Formats: sequence, C-alpha cells, structure tokens
Amino acid sequence: MEERNQVTGVYVYNMIIDSLCTDRQIAEAFNFFSEIIRKGISPDVITYSTLILGLCISKQWKEATRLLNEMVNRKVNLDARTFTILMDALCKEVKVSEAVEIVEVMNPGGEEPDTVTYNALMDGYCSQSKFKEAKEIIDLMVGRGCAPNVHSYSILINGYCNKRNMTEALRLFYEISQMGLVPDTVAYTTLIGGFCHAGKPLVAQQLLNEMRARGQHPNLITYCTLLDGLCKNQCLAEARALFREMKESGLHPNIVAYSIHIDGMCRA
Repeated sequence: MEERNQVTGVYVYNMIIDSLCTDRQIAEAFNFFSEIIRKGISPDVITYSTLILGLCISKQWKEATRLLNEMVNRKVNLDARTFTILMDALCKEVKVSEAVEIVEVMNPGGEEPDTVTYNALMDGYCSQSKFKEAKEIIDLMVGRGCAPNVHSYSILINGYCNKRNMTEALRLFYEISQMGLVPDTVAYTTLIGGFCHAGKPLVAQQLLNEMRARGQHPNLITYCTLLDGLCKNQCLAEARALFREMKESGLHPNIVAYSIHIDGMCRA
C-alpha cells in the first residue's frame, strides 16, 4: 500500500512539475521538487528529465548538469532520453564540450548512449565545423555496437554541404549504401541542395533521376530545392521541365514552388 502511494505521489507531482516547466515557471517547479524530497517521496527519472528540460529551455546549463549529477548520485535509473534532452540543448547552444562530458557520464551510470544521443552530438560538432570529430562519432558508434542510421549520415552530409565540400559529402552519401542502409528522401534532398548551392544543379538533377530509379520518392521540398538551384544557375529550360514534371507526378506545387518558378522566369 505504501509503495502504491509512493508511485501515485510522484506521478501527481510529475504532472504539476511538467506543467510549471512548460510555462517556464522553473523556480516554482523546484519548490514542488523540494516538497517531494521533504515528504520522503523519491523523484523518478521523469521528475528529473522534466526539470532538466525546463532548465535547458531557460538556458540554466550549470544547474541542468548539476541535476544530472544528482541523478547519478541518487542512483536514479538513468535513461538515454534524459541525457539526450540535455545534450541536444547544449549542442544547439554550441556547448559541445559540455555535451561530450555528458556522454562520458552515461557509461559509469550503466546507460549506453543510443543513436539519437550520438546524432545530437554529431550535429553539435557539425555546427562548429568540427567534421573530424563528427566523423569519429560514427566510428565510435560502430565500435560500441550502436548502429548509425541514415539520419546519422545525413547530419554529416548536411554539414559538408554547408561548407560546399561536395567531394566528402558525396563520399559519405555512397557510404550509406556500403553500410547496408538505403538513402532516404532526406539524404537525397540534402545532397541535391548541396550541389545546387555549389553551382552544380545539373549534377543535382542526375541525383534526382538516381533517387527515383532507386525507389525513393521526391517530395515538394526536393523539387523546390532543385527548382531553386536550376533557376539561380540560369538553367531555365531544365527548370520549366522540372516544374511540369512535378505537377505530372501528382504533387501540387505550393506557393513556394510557384514563387521560385515565377522569379526564375522573370530573371530570364
């Protein structure tokens, strides 16, 4: 009976804390957290995860990390979600070194990082143009038995495309197939965008043809990305043909597609 009351108690407090954190009332949320402790109710992983997310939203990084360490010290059952919440927030704030420390905390806690965790870290490295370190994450994942997914590669490909290093982006793209994975629409669209920005829209068009041949269906984003690249590089005949093809494929051009097409034709 006492155990059931304990579970019920923490469940109710978790709902209150979640509501307060959503409204960014972090101080009030911590008042309830202190009340839990005073009443002898043990906070669970949901309690800590909710508070950590609230602190991250408020950009209170040191306090979020302190709470993570408190979880470890209290021997709360850690999960990858908790770490990923904090690490993803840190990476978005370009605090990658702190995010790396979190991965190191996970192993002593008995929790192994998952693909989502590693992907967040890779994204952080790419945002700082630290591609060597980002690529090493792929090798680390394989070594730890955590298989990279297509999104893992897409993150790296996008990073290289942003720097117009299309040789490395293309090499990684074809590495996806070598790893037994199938490049998806996002991976193709990312690479198509990269070649367009690098001034090679006809190479991007070849990728579109390859994409369809391999059974991947381009979406509106794919078509708009290529259409924009063709128009900006004065490949207007190809742009007109692509616009017709998009409509014939069953996709309905949106306002973005029409704006790109009209703007391109007006520049002719």
